[in-house]
This record gives sequence, structure tokens and C-alpha cells, in this order.
Amino acid sequence: MSVSPARRAAYEVVRRVFEQDAYADRALRSAAEGLDERERALAQRLAYGTVQRLRTIDHALETLGKRSVRKLDPPVLAALRLGAYQLGWVEGVAPYAAVNESVELVRRARLERAVPFANAVLRRVADGLAELLRTLPERTPEEAALKHSYPDWVAQTWWLELGADDARSLMQAQNEPPETVVRVNRRKAGDVTGTPDADLPDALHVDRVDERALADGLVWPQSRGSQLAALAVGARAGERTLDICAAPGGKATQLEGDVVAVEVHPARARELEANCRRLGATNVSVVEADARALPPELDGFDRALVDAPCSGLGVLAARPDLRWRAQPLPELQLELLRAAAERVRPGGTVVYSVCTIASVENEDVVARSGLAVEPFGDEWPRFRHPRCPEFLLTLPHVHRTSGFFVARLRVP
Repeated sequence: MSVSPARRAAYEVVRRVFEQDAYADRALRSAAEGLDERERALAQRLAYGTVQRLRTIDHALETLGKRSVRKLDPPVLAALRLGAYQLGWVEGVAPYAAVNESVELVRRARLERAVPFANAVLRRVADGLAELLRTLPERTPEEAALKHSYPDWVAQTWWLELGADDARSLMQAQNEPPETVVRVNRRKAGDVTGTPDADLPDALHVDRVDERALADGLVWPQSRGSQLAALAVGARAGERTLDICAAPGGKATQLEGDVVAVEVHPARARELEANCRRLGATNVSVVEADARALPPELDGFDRALVDAPCSGLGVLAARPDLRWRAQPLPELQLELLRAAAERVRPGGTVVYSVCTIASVENEDVVARSGLAVEPFGDEWPRFRHPRCPEFLLTLPHVHRTSGFFVARLRVP
């Protein structure tokens, strides 16, 4: 029996993520090479969905299949997970195709002895999965984490900070495909089609990213939450702005005036330079350095942007494997924020942004910085933080974009 190219690619991605600790997006790039647009889109949906729903899938395999997933050979487990995802979450896929092609993947992995077992497990899953999913409770954070496939600590965090109803809605929203939005690059002239956003001047909603427009530097794929963070900097012509942790450059190339973009990783610094050239951002100078140990001459900036590394709990829809490797980074964030503030002139401003939804990395870091908060929630009332109106907080289940916390701080 044959296996569709999309399923073969998805299977490779799932195996690499859980056997080699690979990143799903990078694994997909190589696994889907040569596939047409339709097959690649299906491969991405199957792979990303399987990785996202891992916890719920494994619960179903153990409950219905009567076998601990820890005791299964990795190639068999990957095929079972992929098959179960199709049976439970993908409309329009015939159950026999999901079962038979997943079993064929086991055979092609040269595990003929496991073929009858895989076939039996998937048939039991096909018979009982719908009812199992329908009856999974979500009364507590731990129950909701299992139902929506998150680590307990993530569900507990959102339950505490947002309340039960919003936490459940947020978990559900981040299991759906994210919006497809590009930022129109005003530095280059060209025709780009899409639906303009009502709140952000350069955001364009599109069905898919136009690869030619991207290659020509006419657009940059960038969520509305990310664009909002750069707009909040308020950089203007004639000013100097420091952007630390700047790669791949979406926000740096959005800023006006003279911009120094700092990136510590050599490969990412080269990528940042290439993206600046593509987008025609001649106002951006790239510096490869640790933002906590910048050359002394980089000083006296009018503004700074600290788009710090974080747990990424606001971008889980786009990064399916991140929920299984995420960890808060408040100490690093605080170091970077203080380092940037030291390079800004008295009276200048620092924007602190992180793509996460967790107070320990958001308002707590701001409070520990010792910098004065410049309230600006009224500038974008739609995105005003629900508990701390002096800040901004985009929420995937409310604003249908990535989750970003944004604060503007004044340097004494």
C-alpha cells in the first residue's frame, strides 16, 4: 500500500521532534522539500497537530489501546500518534485511510512484527476516540491541560491569572491555526493584496504569504501582536533606537530613525543583516554582541526595544513543539531590560515586550526593573491589559493574534 507524500513528511517531522528534539518548523522545511503547495499544507497540518495534541493523543492510545506509550518503539509510537490525530481532529479524512497508511508507515520502518499491533490499536482508537474526547472533563486546570493538551503548569498559570473561562478559551484558541498576517513594507513600492487591519496601519490579512512579494521585500510575515510591540516604541526620524535580541528583524525594520540592532548569535546576526537588506532598511546597523556587554560607544540612545527571550506562551499556535519545552526566563529578561536602560539617555524610553502570557515574565519583571512605568494603554484601548491598564496585552482568544505583553518605561 502507498503512503501519501504529506503523511510521509508529517511522520518524519513527528519522529524528529520526539526522537531528536528537533524544532517542528525546521524539521518540516526539510521533510516537505519538493512537495507541492497542497501537500505541504497538509503535511504541516498533520505534523503540527500531532505535536500539539501529544498529551491528549497519548492518553487516548493508553486508554483505548491498553498499552503504555513509554513501552513502544519510537517509530511505532510516531505512526500511532499521527494516525490518532487524524482520527480525532481532522475532518474529511477517511478512518480507513488514517489507519491503513499509519500502519503502512510502521511496515516501512521495517517493524513488520509491530504491524498487527499497530493495526489493532488504531482500530480500537477509531471506534472509541470520539466518545473519549467528548467526555474529557475540564473542571480543573489539570483536567483542562489533558483535554486541550498542555503541560499542567501552563494551564495552572492561566487559570490563576485569567480565570477558568478565559484559560479554557485561551487553550482552545492556541490549538487552532494562527492568523496569516503580513506587514506591508513602506520602504518599497509594489502591489500587495489583502485585507487591511482596522487597528494597525501596516498589517494586512492574507490567505497565504505571497512568496514573490516576500522575496522582493514588499512584505514581512508578522503577527499583529508583534507589530504592535514595535509600534509602541514610537521611534521617529532623527532619533537613535537600540533594539536588542533583534533577529530575525521584523521589529527592527519597522522602526524609524537610526537603529542599532543587536544579536548575540552569529548565524542569526547574519540572517538579520540579510533581512534588513531585503527590506531596504538602510537605517538599521547590525551589531553582533551580547546585549549585556555592549561596546561603550553604544550609549545615549533616545529609545530602546527589549524584545526578550521568553517562554513563548503567546505563540504556541505557531510553534507546536514549544509547549513541551517552554520555560519562564525572568532573570535573563530582567538582566536584558536593565542593560538596555543603561544605554538610554535620561528621559528616554524603553519598551519591554515578550510573546508570553505569564505575569512572572511580564508585569513582575517590569516591577523588579525599578524603572518608571509610562502608562500607554489608552493609546491602544482594544489591547489594554485587562488587569494592569497601563500595559498592553494581546490575547489569542480575544484578539485572534499572538499573545504579546508590552510595557513602556521611562529612564530616570
